[in-house]
Amino acid sequence: MDSTFVHSSTCTVYLVLFGSTQADENSCGLSMTWLETVSVTMDVSKNGFHRDLVTTVDFGPGFPDGLETLLVHRLPSGIYIDQYQLASLKEDTGLQVLLGSAVDLEAPAHTSEEFLVLVYPALDQGILKATLPIHGRYHKPSLAGKRFELVEIKLPKLILRTDTCTQLISFPPYKIVDAPCTVHNLSICQWLEIQHLQEQDPVSLEIPLGDGSLVEPVCAGTLLVTLLCCVILSRSIWMHGVFLDNAILI
Repeated sequence: MDSTFVHSSTCTVYLVLFGSTQADENSCGLSMTWLETVSVTMDVSKNGFHRDLVTTVDFGPGFPDGLETLLVHRLPSGIYIDQYQLASLKEDTGLQVLLGSAVDLEAPAHTSEEFLVLVYPALDQGILKATLPIHGRYHKPSLAGKRFELVEIKLPKLILRTDTCTQLISFPPYKIVDAPCTVHNLSICQWLEIQHLQEQDPVSLEIPLGDGSLVEPVCAGTLLVTLLCCVILSRSIWMHGVFLDNAILI
């Protein structure tokens, strides 16, 4: 099995929050002064049902050596991620993504649930950019003439650790969380969740909706055309066919 995605029947990703009574303004090189300069932005590119969710993290100068980064997305039911596409992208681009559960690619939005996505991006000169392919789900037709459904995607949680640190110490407003150390999900590590980043409004995409008021006219028209074709075909067979011993030759 490719480790890019995880089925819910075999493994579940747990993200457990817990507090600490100890306070320190520098935990394993993650100082409060530096953390306050970190910024996260998110945007959606491309059009239609198939988009790219682009998250950019700017760490600025002075980021610690051995910094490991994890983006925790909780995506709404109106979109999905293709785990088979992720497997291909992992080979082509090195994209490291862990899904919290199996994703049904065919299910419509009204029978689907939100799901957890963990992205392990690579840091390059203090800036990282993670591009995640997302796809719009089918939505119920609208009976009120509504043409589009607005799907909102919230900014991901950013959690950090350093590969040389074994015991993080929390300090307000930052919290310690437990999450998989790597995309392979073989062990759990302590991470520091960054708390001041939820300033950007959710990004949104419009999913086209069918017109539910046209269901009855379309069904009636389809039935009428089908019956008309049957009548024409039957008349043609009756007029031009040759009947021999209960067989028809056309």
